[in-house]
Amino acid sequence: MPKITVDSSLCVGCGLCETNCPEVFKMKDDGLAYVISESCKTHNLKEVSEQCPVTAIKIE
Repeated sequence: MPKITVDSSLCVGCGLCETNCPEVFKMKDDGLAYVISESCKTHNLKEVSEQCPVTAIKIE
């Protein structure tokens, strides 16, 4: 299973990750994205990470 992280020092809180995969990403009150699950059956997480405009999402 891949390890998914969001680099909070890069995240600008655009919300694209949560829009594209709410099963894995959640925007919190501080305006940053957080990983809430390590897997998703409906979305390609590699594609979601590549759509991040500031490359804050890492999948290892």
